[in-house]
Amino acid sequence: MKPPMGKLLLGLAALAMLASCASVGPPLPPSLELPKPPSDLGAQRKGDRVLLTWTVPSVTTDRQRVRRPGPTWICRGLDPILSQCGTPVGETSPLPNTVATKDSAGKKVSASYTDVLSAQLEVSTPTGFVTYAVEALNRNRRGAGLSNQAHVTTAPTLPPPEGFRAEVTKEGMELRWTQPSLPVKPVGPVAYHLRFYRRAEGSQASISLGEQEYATGVRDLAEAVSEGQKSGEDVLSSGEEQPRSVSTGKFLDQSIEWEKTYYYRATVVTVVTEAGKLPAQVEGDDTPEIQVWAHDTFPPTVPSGLQAVFSGPGQQAFIDLIWAPLTEADLAGYNVYRHEPGSTPEKLNSDLLKAPTYRDMKVVKGRTYVYSVSAVDVRGNESSRSEEASENAPQ
Repeated sequence: MKPPMGKLLLGLAALAMLASCASVGPPLPPSLELPKPPSDLGAQRKGDRVLLTWTVPSVTTDRQRVRRPGPTWICRGLDPILSQCGTPVGETSPLPNTVATKDSAGKKVSASYTDVLSAQLEVSTPTGFVTYAVEALNRNRRGAGLSNQAHVTTAPTLPPPEGFRAEVTKEGMELRWTQPSLPVKPVGPVAYHLRFYRRAEGSQASISLGEQEYATGVRDLAEAVSEGQKSGEDVLSSGEEQPRSVSTGKFLDQSIEWEKTYYYRATVVTVVTEAGKLPAQVEGDDTPEIQVWAHDTFPPTVPSGLQAVFSGPGQQAFIDLIWAPLTEADLAGYNVYRHEPGSTPEKLNSDLLKAPTYRDMKVVKGRTYVYSVSAVDVRGNESSRSEEASENAPQ
């Protein structure tokens, strides 16, 4: 016997209600709106400044969008690992709205902060490290903890050399500077090198040309601070009470291309080398960048070894010339000059000679001829003439 249609519909409706009630869970707690800690903090030191960069959090710890961001604390300490921020050394202002956590293309936005290390910190821990972290806060200045941590050396840096300049020479670009004797000397595993950079006109990228040892004074920075009762910054910047001597240094850049404009700068690099550890390096401030046009006004080397030989009797009269070849990379060729005693030399060839030989077919028997040769580079710079060689064309 089938149930009545009305009862069947009531049963189905009841089952539907039970199913819908089973899908409703307890209400979710309100979001604490704690920004997720950054995980890509980076630290780069130049002189006494440390540039920190990180990605601005766009979500909270409970995977909600950051709606009301607060400031970001900058945390610094001498411990290898920071467990908490303590007293921040600085903070960044909160972003004006949540849209600012992403740019117009939808990519995450980076933030940065520049911290300044004191000279006293560098003196007290010349072979140590400082640890950085950041903590992103909400508008109530509450955070979810520290970011990843980054380390930089606290080794002291030196000012750049004085009077940095460049001069174009035949061998390349010669860099020169005045090197004052500073009231600083290497401490234990600390050494100083001078590093050189060059960039070509139209490019923002610099290349490192190399470095060389940088001599310093005879006094320890800690002694100078202690005896003079000055701060480290005062001693490093003035040195007025310390005897100062100067010397000049030079560095040759042989990798230039002629007729190009270059920009040069130099910086003193502090290198800390301890047993069992990778060397730590930090650059000081740069010299002012100088601009130089590598204009070639330098002729090739003067040819040498010129010899002149008459063809011999019974043949058409001619004189063969031969000289030592030049190996300069920009050599274009040679010119040959001839004159008779008491007259002015004249060039014999119309086009540059590619080989260090020449046959003079325009000789008259019974006369004496005097020869010389010069070298010409690809930019038209011509050398002086070689030592002369003479030959007689006998009757």
